[in-house]
Amino acid sequence: MSRAGHVEAGPSRLEPGIEVLVRVSGAIGAGRRDVLADALRDALDLPRVEVDEALLQSHLFVGYPATIGAFALWRRIAGPAPAGAGIERSVDFDERGAKVCERVYGGQYGRVRANVAALHPELERWMLRDGYGRVLGRPGLALAARELCVVAVLCAQDAEPQLYSHMRGALQSGATGREVEATLRVAEGLLPADRREAAWRVWTSVRERRTGGRG
Repeated sequence: MSRAGHVEAGPSRLEPGIEVLVRVSGAIGAGRRDVLADALRDALDLPRVEVDEALLQSHLFVGYPATIGAFALWRRIAGPAPAGAGIERSVDFDERGAKVCERVYGGQYGRVRANVAALHPELERWMLRDGYGRVLGRPGLALAARELCVVAVLCAQDAEPQLYSHMRGALQSGATGREVEATLRVAEGLLPADRREAAWRVWTSVRERRTGGRG
């Protein structure tokens, strides 16, 4: 990881542990249970909390049924979770959600809140408290890694505005441009041609916006 938006020279690659989590997330997003099973077996070498967090956050993007199915598979592979694992108490989720959301969206934070509130006020409240406060702001997995996993999940979906936002969010959170590109290369093998093309098109837009069209 590096400073937000920095694109360094060299090959597009992820740290091995992050690559496994990205592959897990991409498989969940694409509904590829065969790939998910292999990726979860590879994830046995990672800290269990990191895998759990990548799975937990997926419900924001694919819903509870797919997340519960992924967790059932993970528990068969890795064994049961310790009692009380990852349960948070006495946390101000509204405050944490606002801080995490502002970090992800940077200068677009106020506009994003206003746009979502215009759709429905409760949606904005849920986005901050639940999406960013209860889920994406949790300890156990760095925010940049979380955002790369979100990118992998969203690549399979018809959600280009959200994909754009979370690509930017990955950069804002400390991931490099090369890491975003490496995430796309992991995800593209799970996608049909139209979704691959859409994901790279969105990334081109993000990159050009940040560099003023210079590359």
